[in-house]
Amino acid sequence: MKKHLWMIGVAGLTGITLLAISNLNASVISTEIPMAGIELSLDKYYTADPLSSPTPAEEDSTDVIENTESTDNTVVVPDVEAEEAAQEEEETTEEEVDIKSLISNMNYDRLGIAKVDNYLNIRQKPSMDAKIIGKLPKDAGCHIYSIKNGWAKIVSGKVTGYVSSEFLVTDEEAEQYALEVGTLVATVNTETLNARFLPSVDSSIYTLVPVEEDLEVVKEDLSKKYITSFIEKHFSGEDEKYIENVDQSDMNKQLEDWVCVTIDNEKVFVAKEFVTISYQLKKAVFVEELAEDGSSGVSSLRARMVQFAKQYLGNRYVYGGTSLTGGIDCSGFMMRIYQNFGYSIPRTSAAQSSYARTISASEAKPGDLFFYGNGSRVSHVAMYIGNGQVIHASNPKSGIKISNAYYRTPMKVGRIIND
Repeated sequence: MKKHLWMIGVAGLTGITLLAISNLNASVISTEIPMAGIELSLDKYYTADPLSSPTPAEEDSTDVIENTESTDNTVVVPDVEAEEAAQEEEETTEEEVDIKSLISNMNYDRLGIAKVDNYLNIRQKPSMDAKIIGKLPKDAGCHIYSIKNGWAKIVSGKVTGYVSSEFLVTDEEAEQYALEVGTLVATVNTETLNARFLPSVDSSIYTLVPVEEDLEVVKEDLSKKYITSFIEKHFSGEDEKYIENVDQSDMNKQLEDWVCVTIDNEKVFVAKEFVTISYQLKKAVFVEELAEDGSSGVSSLRARMVQFAKQYLGNRYVYGGTSLTGGIDCSGFMMRIYQNFGYSIPRTSAAQSSYARTISASEAKPGDLFFYGNGSRVSHVAMYIGNGQVIHASNPKSGIKISNAYYRTPMKVGRIIND
């Protein structure tokens, strides 16, 4: 559906905000504290922290993480979660919105976008020998402070540092490119948000999502026809229990208060009152280099597993795939990581959950597994990499990425390595 934006101001403004006020259902759970308005803008990245002056960049491509030839055999092994995900893909109806006017008036002082195959390394200083402090994903946005001697001083999200400028699209070219890669997301603006199976407070809770988490919007303007079709496709047999308390007639009267989003490859619903909906570019993520540390339980094996997994950041997500470079899903990614270090583990996330020994989240070490699902069934798995982060094959749009370990509520934390 084509959406028309009412632009506020005149040409020459440096930013634009579109606020929408709607009468939202007041019966939402009290722990979800609203923030008023829906902002429509591209994030502005700023920091006041000075960094050292740049030195000439070496002619070296090691700061760009690219696909390499796979050493594993591509084997597509169908599983339940892959088949369900394929059905989900068929019915995806993403919002189509004309944001050209928005881009021309956005509030970046100087926009840069990473145009690489996977990730661009962010370094502490403008030198190839400097410590890597973050990763700028493919198509991620940044504010450029300066470009000198082949290095761009940038800030993206909460990461400030230096990247090789040859891999950045800048200025007007970046603004045009943003039209292609910008995504409509719902950013959680309450401490903990309930994501539900259906757009109703009477629907069962799918999972809990923390503040500041970005959720990709599938459909912003819900209709009775869309919801009816959604229910027919997703809630039959034993899955009917998730919606049995929902009065569909009452639900259909309040659809304007809800938005459909994706969490990994699952479509769920969140109340608009507790999210800020805006067009955004991907942001950088902090990456802490992991080293063997016996005192904290990080063995050489665990450190090597994390480094092995990180080299595939940004690679493709494919339903049922098991190729690290040709395409892989969440459980296939875990299977291949462990296989590389001599471990044979089951193929699906549910089977991996049963196979792993349960531990508490406070005991988690790099290499342990975090399992996610709807409270009764595991449908996703990620590997803990330390510093409160996990690496996982998320969905076709994001591919293999790094996330906060609690970007959704884990059902279980499991251990396979007994060291």
